[in-house]
Amino acid sequence: MVGTTLVELRQYIESLANEAGDFSLVCCRTGDRPVPAVGHRFESRAIARRAARATDCYRSALRRYDPRLPYSDIIVCQGALVDSPQPVQPDASAGDADSDTEAWSLSEPVINRTHSAIDHRALAEFCHRVAGTVFEALSDSGFDAVETAVMDEYVRLAETVVDPDELCLRLLESMATELDERLSAEETRTVLASAATRLPEPETAGDPLRCTFDSLRECGLFGRYVRSLGTADADARTRSVVVRIGEYALSPRRGGLPTLPIALELYRHGRTWVPSSIRVQPVDDDWEFTFELRTGGVAVADSSGLLSTPIPR
Repeated sequence: MVGTTLVELRQYIESLANEAGDFSLVCCRTGDRPVPAVGHRFESRAIARRAARATDCYRSALRRYDPRLPYSDIIVCQGALVDSPQPVQPDASAGDADSDTEAWSLSEPVINRTHSAIDHRALAEFCHRVAGTVFEALSDSGFDAVETAVMDEYVRLAETVVDPDELCLRLLESMATELDERLSAEETRTVLASAATRLPEPETAGDPLRCTFDSLRECGLFGRYVRSLGTADADARTRSVVVRIGEYALSPRRGGLPTLPIALELYRHGRTWVPSSIRVQPVDDDWEFTFELRTGGVAVADSSGLLSTPIPR
């Protein structure tokens, strides 16, 4: 199973990592840090090279579900971990790479950015990162039949969708829909919580909702969002937030709108608050999402829409 292979490779890479190390892995063509080595440092160049080989194997395994997953020319760099959109040279310090990343001011509650400014490579890498961690979670949770069903649908799509950017999105939509139809509410929460632990720790510790939507906007999942102040019930330890999202990259499928990547990112940033349900309705050319959030340990009466949410007619 793909998920089993991914789990074993990630665990091996993590066993090699050392937070105090001075070496890291990057793609020399793009300057990106390759999944699943994002955020990891290694004690020596030799150990980093072993991690690089394992990272190549991980991406090769993930390529079984998406043959068009970009190939990364992984090299070992020495120095601080810095994201850079520029190619880097072997043995160069990542901290020396120049960056022409656009600076976007953050206004509350409206965040705008057009898709013309979005790095499609970042969106594709995000899609693959979500798929990889979910495959791992399915494998660790024993959902082999579900994983097989998702893989079968992937194969069908890969044979019919030509454009690689479109295929990344269609595959993520397919995963969300298949899981929504095959997992119970409790199983859904288990998979999301497990997958979230496999993602890098959030780099900022601010408001988890704002960090979630800023992160998703930056990777290109949508172009803009407007967030309401929301309501909270202190006694029930729940809160509700409405977010209007424009230029959402995922499309409706089988009467529902895929929400898996949003729910997963909420789990990653949520810490004490995680989503219990997601509802959506179309508003002009945008989507209006209603997120019901809960604190850990609170019983959930409604746990729908975390993977794909029905679109009202």
